[in-house]
Amino acid sequence: MNGILDGLGMWTGNYVAGDNSHQAAVSNGQAFVQKADGWFQFYLQAGAYNIAALGTPFLDTDKTVTKLFGPLPVAFLKLQGQKSLKNTSLLIGELPTLIGAEYTFTFENMNVHRGLLWNQENAINRGIQLNQTIGKFTASLSWNDGFYSNRYSWLTGSLAYTKGPHSLAFVGGGNLGQSAFQTYATPVQNNSQIYNVIYTYTKGHWILQPYFQYTNVPTNAKIGVTKGASTTGGAMLASYAFKHGFSLPVRWEYISSSGSVADGSVNLLYGPGSAATSLTVTPTFQRGGFFIRGDLAYVRARNFTPGDAFSLNGTNPNQPRAMAEFGFIFGNNVVERKP
Repeated sequence: MNGILDGLGMWTGNYVAGDNSHQAAVSNGQAFVQKADGWFQFYLQAGAYNIAALGTPFLDTDKTVTKLFGPLPVAFLKLQGQKSLKNTSLLIGELPTLIGAEYTFTFENMNVHRGLLWNQENAINRGIQLNQTIGKFTASLSWNDGFYSNRYSWLTGSLAYTKGPHSLAFVGGGNLGQSAFQTYATPVQNNSQIYNVIYTYTKGHWILQPYFQYTNVPTNAKIGVTKGASTTGGAMLASYAFKHGFSLPVRWEYISSSGSVADGSVNLLYGPGSAATSLTVTPTFQRGGFFIRGDLAYVRARNFTPGDAFSLNGTNPNQPRAMAEFGFIFGNNVVERKP
């Protein structure tokens, strides 16, 4: 049994209509309960959370929980193989996505904000996932509802090779059907295909993680996509751990989208055919369960459609942000005592 309780305060420059320059909220108030041994295992993650993402308006914590994944965002059963099947497992429930290099919740990542590439990815899937490890290879295959659509037409998979400090992963997925259903948690990207190539180097004080991403939303007039579009992006995540609990993560990103306003392409970024770059620096201090960190972030949009960028009228290409997050990670493990 473990948990986290932390809060955040944020300033946003050139904020869009409906947003504010200053925000404060509970970042996480969550409890984690799990059984991680034997053939029958489970994981439950319950409580409040906030998912701040670069280049998008801030959403209050209560609205985030209501509009996204509810008060029990991750909950699954795990059937772990035994003896000759010890490297095989089956997960059923509300699962973290296989897509992307960044995780959903703030405490799981180097940076507080999620990035521009993360904005194109799904986060939580309801479905079933099969995992298999063979030597240095790990593979996963999942049948799920994509962007939390409750329509089970997505197939995603990953294959990773790990040797020493090096890891290389190929990840892909897509909607085998098409749906006009859309909510805050289920955008038009629910009809997309997504592909990642992710390299990770972890050794000593360093973590380095460059990755590439391609997404595509195909044309389908029946669901309102009169002309499809794609995005192509890359990111570099790096972190160096100093002494006495200090570390310095940095993230750089670039993403571009295809199409134009003239040809009626679907908008996946800041207008059809737009692009954006971001830079995030996150100085961090952790001592025991206590941590404090800040995000200094900057996003610049290019080739944007007037009205779809930043500021109250959507015509400013720049958005700076500063955020502080602080709190506690706490808990204990209950284990069987041997006689």
